[in-house]
Amino acid sequence: MSILIEKLSKDYGGAPVLSSISTSIAQGEFVAVLGASGCGKSTLLNIVAGLEPPTAGAVTVPAGGAAFMFQDAALLPWLTARANIELALQLRGVPRAQRKDQAQQLLELVHLGDAGSKRPHELSGGMRQRASLARALGQDKPVLLMDEPFAALDAITRDLLHEELERIWLAQRRTVLFVTHNVREAVRLGQRVLLLSSRPGRLAAQWDIDPLVRTDPAAQAALTQEITQALREEIRHHAH
Repeated sequence: MSILIEKLSKDYGGAPVLSSISTSIAQGEFVAVLGASGCGKSTLLNIVAGLEPPTAGAVTVPAGGAAFMFQDAALLPWLTARANIELALQLRGVPRAQRKDQAQQLLELVHLGDAGSKRPHELSGGMRQRASLARALGQDKPVLLMDEPFAALDAITRDLLHEELERIWLAQRRTVLFVTHNVREAVRLGQRVLLLSSRPGRLAAQWDIDPLVRTDPAAQAALTQEITQALREEIRHHAH
């Protein structure tokens, strides 16, 4: 088991955000988390990452901890793409003599091998997210947490990055917890999809995604529609 979440609740000033969530995520599993805006998806990631404590319940993660990839690439603007990745390697304790080669390998892994000397403002949005992914992978954590990392990208770039992420995940089999508001993205990437109810976020439903769904557009569309309907019902229920 990679991540164990037991009766997890979170309140802010007495207002409940998450309520008694329990689930487990296997080593190497890719789990997508869906829910309406404000249902606590990002709060859940922050707690798993150890960035904030739960009000009640417990979260267990591997001893190596988790790397975090945000919606914004959050690259340091005065550093090149390669230097941003080298910084993550330095913080991990990689010796100086090895950092440049390792950073280059990570850039090539995300198909940015020729862009290492460019600064963030010289990169497209998709390229910045690739560099951000390379930096997260450079932390070499057993768990990768991703908070709507492709939300700001156009549809074509997002689809390309879905392919890149899937390729890397299949090669490395890290445990991934991926937050999104895009149902199609969740079905496209996840082995399992969790649906949180509107605030307070509870585990309302979950789906195991058959790998064959990814290669069958009709099946993918049908499941996307089913999950979208469940999400709409949660939002409608909360509105009343």
